[in-house]
Amino acid sequence: MNEFIQGLPKVELHLHIEGSLEPELAFELATRNNIALPYDSPQALRKAYAFDNLQAFLDIYYQGANVLRTEQDFYDLTWAYLERSKIDNVIHTEIFFDPQTHTERGIEFDTVISGIYRALCDGQAQLGITFQIIACFLRHLSEQSAMNTLTDILKHQDKIIGVGLDSSENGHPPSKFTRVFNQAKQAGLQTVAHAGEEGPAQNITDSIELLSISRVDHGVRCVEDPALVEQLIETKMALTVCPLSNIKLCVFDDMSQHNVVELLRKGVAVTINSDDPAYFGGYMTDNFMAVYKAHPMTPDELAQLSLNAIDASFIEPALKLQYRALISDYLAAAR
Repeated sequence: MNEFIQGLPKVELHLHIEGSLEPELAFELATRNNIALPYDSPQALRKAYAFDNLQAFLDIYYQGANVLRTEQDFYDLTWAYLERSKIDNVIHTEIFFDPQTHTERGIEFDTVISGIYRALCDGQAQLGITFQIIACFLRHLSEQSAMNTLTDILKHQDKIIGVGLDSSENGHPPSKFTRVFNQAKQAGLQTVAHAGEEGPAQNITDSIELLSISRVDHGVRCVEDPALVEQLIETKMALTVCPLSNIKLCVFDDMSQHNVVELLRKGVAVTINSDDPAYFGGYMTDNFMAVYKAHPMTPDELAQLSLNAIDASFIEPALKLQYRALISDYLAAAR
C-alpha cells in the first residue's frame, strides 16, 4: 500500500507557502539578506519546532517569515515546495499566502505575489503542477487591516482566485470579517476560512453562514454538532483536513484518535493536506501514510480523498474531469 499511496495523484488545498520554509532554506535566505537568526544551525532551528498549541507555532512561524525579503526569496520558497510536491505526485495545488505577514514588516505586496506567481507558472510549465493562489487575512489583525489587504488583492485578480482566513481562531470569530468577505465575494473572489481547528463547531457554521465560504479549512471539530455533520454531507461542503498538523498542535493526542477516516466513511467530503509541512514534519504523502497507518483504508477510500479534493478545487470543470479520469485510471491499473 505504501507504493499505492506514493503514486496516487494528489491535490493539495490547504498549504501555507510560508509554512513550507525548511530550516536549510531559511538559513540560506538569512545569509543572502544579511539577517541574523537566533539559532546556530538549521538543525537547532528544526529542534525548536516543538509546539503545544497554535499560538506557540505562530510565534516561530512569523519569526521564520522574516528572512523572506525579495521577489527571488518568494520564488525560491515556492519552487522548493513545488519540487517536493512533485515527488509526492501532487498534480494540483491551491496555496495560501499571508500578505499581512509581509506588508506589516515593510515588504511590498507586489514583491510577494510576483515571486510566488512566477514560481507557480514555472512549476506548471516544467513540473506539470497546476495551481491557484488564495490570499489569507490574519484574523488576529483588525478588520481595517483586512480591508486594506483586500484592496491590494483586487489589483491582482489575474493571479489570485480567492481569499481565506487564518491565524489565531480563538477570540477572532468569523463575524469579525463578514464585511470583508462580502466585498471579496462581490468582486468575484472565492472564499475559504479556517474554522473548527482550535475553535468550536460553531465557528464552522458561522463561516458557512456569515462568510459564504466554498470549503472549510480544518473543520475537524464539526463532530461536536451532529446536525452540522449532516449538513456538510448534504451540501458536499469539503473539509481541508491536515492530519500531521492536528497532531503537532494537539488538536488530537494521537493519530489513532483522528476523525478524518470516520468522517470520510460517513460521507463528508474530507481531503488530506499538509498545512505547514516544514514545521509539522510532513508533506502530502507523509500525511496520507500517517493516516493510513493509524486507520487502514482500501485503495478506493484513499482515492476518494483525492477525488474529494478535485471536486472541491477551484479549477475549471474540464480539468476536473481530466483529473478524475487520472484517478480512475490509476485505480484500475492498481487492481
